Amino acid sequence: MAIKRIWHGWTTPENADKYRMLLHDQVFPGIEAKNIPGYLGIELLRREHDDEVEFITIMTFESIQNVIDFQGEDYTRCYVPDEAQKVLKRWDQVSSHYETVESRAYGE
Repeated sequence: MAIKRIWHGWTTPENADKYRMLLHDQVFPGIEAKNIPGYLGIELLRREHDDEVEFITIMTFESIQNVIDFQGEDYTRCYVPDEAQKVLKRWDQVSSHYETVESRAYGE
């Protein structure tokens, strides 16, 4: 049963593309380089609002223990590297964690 770690961050429209590229070029490869046991991947969602842009990351792990291996005993605290904090307007201080109880691809 996989664990989904969900987090939200917001930035200005002017910084949105810069933030996305920072994630793509530095943050996500940095997470992958940690070789976290049970880390299965990350998704990035983006939504435009009138005066800001919202980003959601969804990380997938095999177990909650793998999340603890990534973030430590206080595993709900957010992971926002310094370079990301410079372009974000605000962000969740904690991440939410959900058990995947069913997952279906179209046509299954």
